[in-house]
Amino acid sequence: MGKIESVEHEIKQFSAEELAAFRSWFAEFDAAAWDGQIEADAAAGKLDGLAEEAVTEYRGGKVREL
Repeated sequence: MGKIESVEHEIKQFSAEELAAFRSWFAEFDAAAWDGQIEADAAAGKLDGLAEEAVTEYRGGKVREL
């Protein structure tokens, strides 16, 4: 049994309260991982093209208020 299958098996054994706590923990864990990836991409310049495109469109009046 691989790691994922093992974790799946364990999660299936959780009570409703444990599952709720796990969901909450995992949501925070996943959000932190996503934030870290965005920060790393930004620091590496991977988002520069998108930022330049957005500024160009803004300056060209191609945006609208949300």
